[in-house]
Amino acid sequence: MLAKILLSAASLLLAHLLHFLCSLVRFIPGFKNYLPSPSREQILCHRPRGLQCISPLVQSVEETPEPIPARIKGHIPKWINGNLLRNGPGKFEFGNDNFNHWFDGMALLHQFQLAHGTVSYRSRFLQSSSYVRNRQHSRIVASEFGTLALPDPCQSLFGRFLARFEPLQPSDNSSVSYVLYKGDYYVSNETVFMHKVDPETLETKEKVDWSKFIAVNGATAHPHYEADGTTYNMGNSYGKHGSSYNIIRVPPQEPGHGDTLEGAKVLCSIPPMDRAKPSYYHSFGMTENYIIFIEQPLRMNLLKIITSKLRGKAIFDGISWEPQHNTHFHVVNKNTGEVLPGLWCSKPFVTFHQINAFEERGCVVLDLCCQDEGTSLALYTLQNMRRSGEGLDQVYASIPRAFPRRFVLPLDVDSDTPVGKNLNPLPHSQAKAVKGADGKVWCTHENLHPEGFEKVGGLEFPQINYRGYNGRRYRYFYGCGFGHLVGDSLIKVDVETKNFKIWQEEGSYPSEPVFVPVPNATAEDSGVILSVVVSPTENQSAFLLVLDAESFLELGRAEVGVPMPYGFHGIFAAH
Repeated sequence: MLAKILLSAASLLLAHLLHFLCSLVRFIPGFKNYLPSPSREQILCHRPRGLQCISPLVQSVEETPEPIPARIKGHIPKWINGNLLRNGPGKFEFGNDNFNHWFDGMALLHQFQLAHGTVSYRSRFLQSSSYVRNRQHSRIVASEFGTLALPDPCQSLFGRFLARFEPLQPSDNSSVSYVLYKGDYYVSNETVFMHKVDPETLETKEKVDWSKFIAVNGATAHPHYEADGTTYNMGNSYGKHGSSYNIIRVPPQEPGHGDTLEGAKVLCSIPPMDRAKPSYYHSFGMTENYIIFIEQPLRMNLLKIITSKLRGKAIFDGISWEPQHNTHFHVVNKNTGEVLPGLWCSKPFVTFHQINAFEERGCVVLDLCCQDEGTSLALYTLQNMRRSGEGLDQVYASIPRAFPRRFVLPLDVDSDTPVGKNLNPLPHSQAKAVKGADGKVWCTHENLHPEGFEKVGGLEFPQINYRGYNGRRYRYFYGCGFGHLVGDSLIKVDVETKNFKIWQEEGSYPSEPVFVPVPNATAEDSGVILSVVVSPTENQSAFLLVLDAESFLELGRAEVGVPMPYGFHGIFAAH
């Protein structure tokens, strides 16, 4: 009897041990089960093996506040005169504290100054409150998207406990992009704060709080501009009745108005499908007469976000992909603020960057970079990005690819509109828009790429000839091919033929392409593409790449002998 009891106990112990070991294996780098399995659709995508480790591209660097000359190879056109301004993370730890997510790194501002065929480079860390406080304390004291700041270890146990109940403060680490308001340059993320900076010296000039001017709790880092300097943006507001999406208009510089956000107004507010769980969005579309907002099922659980500090979780723990919901399109008349009554929707997808939008024959044509799953935000942790070997291959295989797609939204839809008929009247587009019995218009996209495009890894960071063609029918856009966790090629796409041209160099990782037009250009693609190219390979210099936008061939490069991390977005400021 005793032997049976001992045998049973041993069997139970062995079962628990095996269960523990199986659980443990999931957390060992390189093992198959560490990451979520790719969906069936993702498995069909190109899955390269033996990806190069890019850990050096997401490591801290020193700033270079004084300009240094770049070494020119080839030819830099002398007509390009101005500053390429770039933004992105550049410091990933303070003392013994490390940030967890790529988006958490402290903003490092870059400037490539082009003048009469020469190039110089400088960089400065944004002097945000987050950066200054972290540096003063030599630890992380300001929470970021993927990192929860821990209480001061010098506090008493009770003091550290009480710190959990203090409200979570929005970060002012404006590391995403440069934006323009009233002719002034700001750096922005997606919180209520942004910073005015000097585009010539990169000095931090002024911290600006959106909520001091209008009732919003933040704004995107991707506004749209009109020729007269009017700027449109979107931002959420949170009140006792839940959240709202707000269309914001900031006037150009005018007599009687200050030089920050004075005169800004909320053009209209749109209630979310679920006010307790509004959609996360990163950009929006604009045509000559309309603003187009995409409400996607990447949801922000406000209760989770508000209580994240109490629960010991980072902010991104409150963002979830909910594919049981469709994606919806909202169209707003930007002249009147009227939200059009149409109901346009599609299968669930996520978009971070719109390409362009325009009006034609009573329709809004909307071009976007789309992912069929909304899981990528959580996967861009620094731990994942610093992997190598099989572990890195598995991370890349698990990330959804973004592909350029076109949607057509017919605006003149009412009760007399026939059900079940394709309402897209455009002969050059294969997109569909079909009214259902419930009155909603179901939109099916058209691919803006040819067969086999998955081999370049999809496309992100799209750019166009913005000054000449934003809000208008256009032909070309440019972007980064994502054959790695970051861009590893530059691509030019012809939306009429679906053909594309590519620039790629082994071991080189180009940033978002910025189009600069030739003075007095008449052709849409008459100009150059500027892109900052970095490499994890030791002793390989970062460089500013200059491509002819028409042929997509290299004209020249300007090499800089200082380390640079991979960044996010930028802007060209002409002199």
